[in-house]
Amino acid sequence: MTTTKFRNISDTALWVATYRAWESERPDALFHDPFARRLAGERGEQLAAAMPAAGRHAWSYTARTWLSDQFIAKLVAAGADTVVNLAAGLDTRPYRMQLPPSLRWVEVDLPELLAYKQQILEKEKPVCRLEQVPLDLTNVKARQELFQRLGRVAKNAVIVTEGLTIYLTEEQAASLARDLAQPVSFHHWIMDLTSPALLKMLQKMIGSTLGEAGSPLTFAPREGPAFFLPQGWKPLEAISLLHTAARLKRLTFWMRLAALFPDAKGKKPDRPWGGMILLERAA
Repeated sequence: MTTTKFRNISDTALWVATYRAWESERPDALFHDPFARRLAGERGEQLAAAMPAAGRHAWSYTARTWLSDQFIAKLVAAGADTVVNLAAGLDTRPYRMQLPPSLRWVEVDLPELLAYKQQILEKEKPVCRLEQVPLDLTNVKARQELFQRLGRVAKNAVIVTEGLTIYLTEEQAASLARDLAQPVSFHHWIMDLTSPALLKMLQKMIGSTLGEAGSPLTFAPREGPAFFLPQGWKPLEAISLLHTAARLKRLTFWMRLAALFPDAKGKKPDRPWGGMILLERAA
């Protein structure tokens, strides 16, 4: 029997792939992910449709994907030789983006999810050197060994954690940040971040659905991007998803009104704010 309830954290990858498919199928698409529809499948569409006001909130996932693309393209053009995508889910950037063939792209996620992805994309060829690592990131010793191995090979690595940290506790997020700061070749980190005020809104809208699947929304530091300073990471940029979606013409009328307010850059915990953060490894 088909169920529209989230079974586990991996189901969120199907849901997010559906949003990428919706954007890709628009005549004015901001990015094209020709694999998203296949990866999401019928279940992904059902999960998205069962979410409250799924269509009205598609703008945030579109803006998140577009901003991540921009950050990655900029850093690769500036000399990054490795991209490490943690909790990569059903991301297809090593297949769909214009990347140098010499770039090393490493995807890390749960074994079952990577196996599903490999099955769907088995006849597709990545544009760069792709390595897929089945690993549960809560296994601290295993991830530390992986980071050290990748750090020894890379000269200038970019870390991507899109849609990961919000599911962590503050202690888990700090621990991950410290582990990522150990290899000297890990230079930049791209992530999405929310303020405590936005977290409360998300918990009311979708928190119970995800919580029942064992994936509660928990991480929204009051310090904003500065949370990562003591862990060895210096914030360089913080770009609002709302203001980005406004520029990209993806907001409803009422959300366009909300976008008229100044960008809080994630520094005001009492303001609903969500955005993409670019961090640099501190000396």
